[in-house]
Amino acid sequence: MTDFKNGDIVTAIYKTGKYIGEVTDSRPGIYVVKILAVLKHPRQGDLHNPKEVDVPLFHERKALAFRERANIPEKMIKPYEGDIPDYNDTLISSFIELKDGLETEDSAFAQKSLETLKGVKREYELMYSITF
Repeated sequence: MTDFKNGDIVTAIYKTGKYIGEVTDSRPGIYVVKILAVLKHPRQGDLHNPKEVDVPLFHERKALAFRERANIPEKMIKPYEGDIPDYNDTLISSFIELKDGLETEDSAFAQKSLETLKGVKREYELMYSITF
């Protein structure tokens, strides 16, 4: 395990999304990471029943917001080297990558995910004044 200190730039996996962020605090087994960019947009649906549509609640998942802080288990954090891309650019590209992948699938899960992504997209357009 790597010991990270405040100010270290890392990649962090939170639920099904992957981010670049800055370590701002720590507790045993957990780091607090301030989100700076989105590498992989979170998948839609139930984390405990992946790719299933018949679940009690099919979650609509947005990416963590710019500068939002998240508690990330230490095993889900790795060092990051390189430039930090613009948050909005990475949000758009990760969203489009997820959407494009779902559009190639012929499944009830893909269709339901695309429906929830429409709501996510509207919120992004309002929150970040961006268009896709």
